[in-house]
Amino acid sequence: MVKRFLSPEEFESYEDFYEHFSLSIPDNFNFAYDVLDVLAEERGGDLALLWCDEQGAEAEFTYGDLKRLSDKAANVFRAAGIGSGDPVMLILKRRYEYWPVLLALHKLGAIAIPATHLLTAKDIVYRGDMADIAGIVCVDEPDVIRRVDEADAKLKTPFRYKAFVRSVHAGGEAAVSPAWEDFNARTAAADETFVRPPQPCANSDIMLLYFTSGTTGMPKMVRHDFAYPLGHILTAKYWQCVQPGGLHLTVADTGWAKAAWGKIYGQWICGSAVFVYDYDRFVPSVMLEVIAKHRVTTFCAPPTIYRFFIKEDLSRYDFSALKHCSVAGEPLNPEIYEQFKAATGLKLREAYGQTELTVTLGTFPWLEPKPGSMGKPTPGYDIDLIRYDGSSCDMGEEGQIVVRTGKRKPAGMFGGYYRDDALTESVWHGDVYYTGDMAWRDEDGYYWFVGRADDVIKSSGYRIGPFEVESALLEHPAVLECAVTGVPDPDRGTVVKATVILARGWAASEELKQELQNHVKKTTAPYKYPRVVEFVAELPKTISGKIRRVQIREEDGVSGE
Repeated sequence: MVKRFLSPEEFESYEDFYEHFSLSIPDNFNFAYDVLDVLAEERGGDLALLWCDEQGAEAEFTYGDLKRLSDKAANVFRAAGIGSGDPVMLILKRRYEYWPVLLALHKLGAIAIPATHLLTAKDIVYRGDMADIAGIVCVDEPDVIRRVDEADAKLKTPFRYKAFVRSVHAGGEAAVSPAWEDFNARTAAADETFVRPPQPCANSDIMLLYFTSGTTGMPKMVRHDFAYPLGHILTAKYWQCVQPGGLHLTVADTGWAKAAWGKIYGQWICGSAVFVYDYDRFVPSVMLEVIAKHRVTTFCAPPTIYRFFIKEDLSRYDFSALKHCSVAGEPLNPEIYEQFKAATGLKLREAYGQTELTVTLGTFPWLEPKPGSMGKPTPGYDIDLIRYDGSSCDMGEEGQIVVRTGKRKPAGMFGGYYRDDALTESVWHGDVYYTGDMAWRDEDGYYWFVGRADDVIKSSGYRIGPFEVESALLEHPAVLECAVTGVPDPDRGTVVKATVILARGWAASEELKQELQNHVKKTTAPYKYPRVVEFVAELPKTISGKIRRVQIREEDGVSGE
């Protein structure tokens, strides 16, 4: 399966790329065998994974290393009774064990459920019962172990298998009950020969389950099949622009789908090694030093990371190896784009996608970035913007982003929500998948994000997207972070409200409120300014760090609007 894909220079234009790029998906594809093991055979001594942590520890893994370790891990799971179709939760943060453990589950045909270490016991119970999780492998941190044990006692069906991975800095015995297994010790003692089972996985079998972050309700179980990794060829090669022999860093915890976008599948298929920086506390200057020291060639992170980067003296760092930077996870404010480009000469290339999808819209190499725009559709994705009545929008008109799947289903698109046909049909019916995100398209075919459909504010006959107002506010030096929502008003029905966290050195006052309101009036259309401004110490967020505007609306008495 490992093969050469056309470089961007071999397509004449974006239009040529969109019309003529194609993927050949073989039957019974399994990334662990058909990519990792092939790479181990052909390039076994080449670097696959470079890991370091904030305490200075480092480790390198070749493709040969990862084949051996994943075969040993597969034998550990099989001995524990884990097999094809068994769901296994992984709470491994950025520990390097994540990669062989995930590959081992793929080899077994089991279902991997990556999860964040921030889950509460209640969160784990919800996930365990919803997916009938058979086993769990997690970090050896006392709080995580305690929450898993607390959840295990409340599950309808307790975990059949519990294992922990040891920190490279751990000393002595881990404080766990005898029910827990030391995965590192078991793996070290395991047979390193694992033969591909004669009964292969079908492409339609479930490989991954991701629980969404729950910005508008309870987390949903997104189902991805064994062909999913192939969709990320487009993510890695044509948006992140990873380079053969290069080193790619995507800033993401392994518990989120962004890790699948940037830390394994597309990168290895396209010939790039993966760099992992394992940290608990984000310190901008330290991350910049790590990028420079290890000569990272391609980098991807959410706008928040770049927002902190531009406050540093970027001229202090040697970025001569860094060739390409991309951004996703939330809308990019133009101010961040301009300041980063001025400091580094690198253009941030934005994209759009969801846990349910791969890269769906992107600023691909043939496109000149428009700061704040998500770019244009990815090959294989038939994108449209539609009105509430289902008709297509005109240029410049706001509508909901949909994916039309009547002619083809994009490689890597989810297969529905696990065990919830009704929820699947509510967003994907008539061969049209409704993303729930609003955008508009300009005269050049670029797409511009407006906000979640539930977040769009209707005030005095106007429809106002929160992102544009938030972008305007973030240009003011007093604003560190903000969320824009609508609140009831007796005269206008709804007015714009800004919930603001102030930057260090600024204090809340009526004068500052008016200054922010006037700033928005001058920066964007006057009718969009926030008539209500509330200064707060923190914003409600999901465990993945996304702002929960729905909670702000609920607290203001506008739930369901």
